[in-house]
Amino acid sequence: MTDVIHGNRREWLAGMGALALTSMVPGTKATTTTGSVTRIDPRFDAIIDADAKVEVLAEGYRWAEGGVWVPDGNFLLFSDPPSNIVYRWDARNGAQPFLDPSGAQGAVPAGIREPGANGMRLDRNGHLVVADSGSRAIVRINLKTRERTILVDRFEGKRFNSPNDLVIAADGAIYFTDPPYGLKDADTSPLRELDFNGVYRLAPDGHLSLIDRSRFRPNGITLSPDERTLYLALSDRKLPHLLAYPLDASGTPGEARLFHDMQAQADQGLPGLPDGVKTDRQGRIFATGPGGVHVCMPDGTLLGIIVTGKAVANCCIGENGRSLFLASSDRLCRIRLKHTA
Repeated sequence: MTDVIHGNRREWLAGMGALALTSMVPGTKATTTTGSVTRIDPRFDAIIDADAKVEVLAEGYRWAEGGVWVPDGNFLLFSDPPSNIVYRWDARNGAQPFLDPSGAQGAVPAGIREPGANGMRLDRNGHLVVADSGSRAIVRINLKTRERTILVDRFEGKRFNSPNDLVIAADGAIYFTDPPYGLKDADTSPLRELDFNGVYRLAPDGHLSLIDRSRFRPNGITLSPDERTLYLALSDRKLPHLLAYPLDASGTPGEARLFHDMQAQADQGLPGLPDGVKTDRQGRIFATGPGGVHVCMPDGTLLGIIVTGKAVANCCIGENGRSLFLASSDRLCRIRLKHTA
């Protein structure tokens, strides 16, 4: 493994992985709480109650990731990429395996560190679209039949590194990131065919364009509600930033600007790095990073941080806008919201 691994994943796997896998059963329902909420701006109170608690819903995962709420059925899907499983959680049954395998099918090729699905979204037809680290592709999955369709797996004839996260625009265009986290040797992996870690746009007609090839560790990605801004998280210890790209009417991005700098929290040694990022209908940003989930206004003002005590890889809004689900290291957590969506 390299020194720069997704969030604090390397440290957790080395120090806690064996204990977690032998002492906890994935999917175990729990009623405990963890962490805290740090209020920085009074406007934070309009999103989360001052006495809100972070609940632990399930634990025992190697690295919880992804997270997408499925309204048709009222359940959450989240992933464990190292274990190659996508889990389904609902309030009645807790967390249970849903897709196994979730990514690489059959024998996992040598050199793949994370064979499973990572970031996930629903398309306008209700199909699951995943950034599949194991298959090194963007894959669409029919939730009823489990049929898999590879949407794209190459750029200019060369295989992707390991697609990590994605967001789908209203017209069906898919923006996604391709860092090397899914490869055992990351940047030096012999499986690597591209010499950069790209950010891409897959148009509805299937045309693939490279948006940015200059970032060291592009990771989480999302759109503003009006789809005029594309947000990109950089899991870079030297530049723990959340960037914002303006988008024109065709969805083409302009030059990126710094939207939120998490260096202060990184300097404190807080767990995690910029990773998953989501927006609500009001345009507020929920970005995971050092210390937890950073909640920001559309102008970049930091309102508060949701703390679990561990690195948070990703998050998503669900339960009719009343909950924020947190994929936090070996756990799935939840905090109640004041109806945002």
